[in-house]
Amino acid sequence: MSDLLYQNISRYIDLSQEEFSQFAEPFQLKHYKKKEIVLKEGEYCYFEGFVLNGCFKIYYLNENGFEQTLYFAVQGWWITDLDSLINHVPTILNIEAVEDSEALMISKKDKAILYETMPQIEKLFRIMNQQSSVALQRRILSLTGKTADKRYVEFLEKYPGLEQRLTQQQVASYLGITHEFLSKIRKKLL
Repeated sequence: MSDLLYQNISRYIDLSQEEFSQFAEPFQLKHYKKKEIVLKEGEYCYFEGFVLNGCFKIYYLNENGFEQTLYFAVQGWWITDLDSLINHVPTILNIEAVEDSEALMISKKDKAILYETMPQIEKLFRIMNQQSSVALQRRILSLTGKTADKRYVEFLEKYPGLEQRLTQQQVASYLGITHEFLSKIRKKLL
């Protein structure tokens, strides 16, 4: 399981095996059942998690009570609410396991200790946060500037094979459309 984490961070920084062991030591393996809530709106986020397997959805409830999915976190992705984690404010997000899943979790406190003892870890998370900001910018541009058809094709490209693991409602929530409209798009594209 730590091999996947090592591969992920090796894209951004170089760590010796000894340094990686020091980095990985505070992470705790957590198992989540399908539909289990990892973080609920109104709570404070004190963790970051690296997805080993399974899938999580990160979403909020809009003013009409409908789910709006920001993103899905699959193997090799990270889960957290940066706003709550950094600014110590209650989260407006929910993080839920879409299927039985596993993640390596690190607390905010343990991460801060790593920053003090391993300066290259600060560089790692800075680069990852920059990548996350780029992804969110692209997501906003897609939602505000592209048709639902194009967003659906982008979803299929970004998350290959994930559509078969999700409900039509979950895919529609990510696309910002109704599941009925998603059915029409699927028929049209076939």
